[in-house]
Amino acid sequence: MEILLLGAALLLAFANGANDNFKGFATVWGADLLTYRQALALATGASLAGSLASLVLAQELVRRFSGKGLVPDAVAAAPDFVFAVALGAGLTVLVATRAGLPVSTTHALVGALVGAGAAAGGALNLTALMQGFLIPLLVSPLLAALLGWAAYRGVRRRHRVPDCACVTSAVTAEAGSALALLRPALSVMVDHAVNCPSGPGTVRVTVGGVAEGVHVLSAATICFARGVNDTPKLTALLVAGHLLGAGRSALAVGAVMAVGGVLFARRVAETMSRRVTRMDADQGLAANLVSAGLVLFASKLGVPVSTTHVSVGSIAGVGAGAIDWAVMRGVLLSWVATLPLAAACAWAAAVAV
Repeated sequence: MEILLLGAALLLAFANGANDNFKGFATVWGADLLTYRQALALATGASLAGSLASLVLAQELVRRFSGKGLVPDAVAAAPDFVFAVALGAGLTVLVATRAGLPVSTTHALVGALVGAGAAAGGALNLTALMQGFLIPLLVSPLLAALLGWAAYRGVRRRHRVPDCACVTSAVTAEAGSALALLRPALSVMVDHAVNCPSGPGTVRVTVGGVAEGVHVLSAATICFARGVNDTPKLTALLVAGHLLGAGRSALAVGAVMAVGGVLFARRVAETMSRRVTRMDADQGLAANLVSAGLVLFASKLGVPVSTTHVSVGSIAGVGAGAIDWAVMRGVLLSWVATLPLAAACAWAAAVAV
């Protein structure tokens, strides 16, 4: 059973990486600031760093996703229960990844906890289920969409003020002798970028260039936050199964998530970056700032929000006027199906073992 449990837990980590690793850089690739390979490399590195940081920043999530408090402690500690949870959630996320649908590993884990708990005959703590899991998962994408809409309007205002500083050097001639005296002169101009001169001797610093750098940094912050938020949820399975300690579990989960992302992130990346809505750099920056802030804040408090739900919600909020509703309906339906599908898979796995 230990080998099966380890395999199921790492399968879930692999599926999580394939579905989630790229999500922070979806807006960067969607705005064509980086190539897919460049974005994937940065996303993988930031997610791995977040996995390591989770040992310090998100210990409460390890306890919450062990199942304790949701089902009786005796059930939560049983290897069969942990195996069923890992396998049910892992299969659900793999199916969604194959279809290119950005689903929530958090949602899948909650469904799997419910399904495996029901199969084990333990009484579910419905109050803990609603307050500790379902309400945060339902509220977070709506809050992200609202904040994304507001943040984009704040970022967009920067176009109403000068956004370029130009420093131009020139050489002037002074009369007064047979040989003109030459002296350098500097001029500084602050205006909109289209009005700033360009050419030899001119140095231009634009707000847009700085904003692009901030956008990439915000994307890395989301991937870091995702690593902080998701790693403890998967680490909890290895710790509950008494397979590895928290430190080694976080290392193993982080490494396998990185491999899953490198190999199979492309389909979900296409959906989030190119298909949900069109976005420019300003919209992408606003969406990322909202996503990173919400996920890090929730991780610190031990609140189980979904990076997927928050990211898609913020992207939809900033690009509300250009949403492809056919694609968005498919994404929303996959969110609705995630919990019952994971519950059914976990229930079947628990019954089988």
